[in-house]
Amino acid sequence: MANQISLRPPTTSKLPHVDWIPPPVDHLSGVWHVTQSSLPLWSDKRNVTITYKALEPTTGKNQQVLQRLDDTVAYQSLTSAKFKTVHGIDTACDEGTADWDWRGTGWLKLVTSHWEILGFGQDPGTDVEWAVVFFASTYLTPSGVDILSNSKDGVSAETLSAIKEALTKIDDPVVKKLAGELFEVKRDGKRSDEEHANRT
Repeated sequence: MANQISLRPPTTSKLPHVDWIPPPVDHLSGVWHVTQSSLPLWSDKRNVTITYKALEPTTGKNQQVLQRLDDTVAYQSLTSAKFKTVHGIDTACDEGTADWDWRGTGWLKLVTSHWEILGFGQDPGTDVEWAVVFFASTYLTPSGVDILSNSKDGVSAETLSAIKEALTKIDDPVVKKLAGELFEVKRDGKRSDEEHANRT
């Protein structure tokens, strides 16, 4: 039986808002592998991961309790064994956990971006989790979509096909274009830097 997957449109779309229940912070915490992406910056990278760690919440302008995440992206180039990392802090845009604003740390502290979870789920018959993330465009990068998995092997071919089909069903020209630009991010399992600090 084919997987039935439904994804919401990003808030940047002109489509009507969709009510849904986003994943809790505990679900997001951990290491996620970028298995497919439309973002050009990953086309010449491999073993791309995003590690989220829950931080103490902060208080918004209207006294809202906003969740925060420590966000570390790690990757290797196609030819180097050395890992590079990008670190930032994610702050939820509201009291939910679907829409986030990222700000870099260190020399990237003036760099910001916005990302949203369009959907998440579990590969049937396995403990493999997946999530689809939309990134709004910035002055440094175009808009894009990543498919994440808590397994470096990603989801099954059937589930991947269902995710891609769900993306194309979002009646937004930007999302449809990004869905057609998805490519597989190379994952060869070859690691270094003390096995990337013992897998963080």
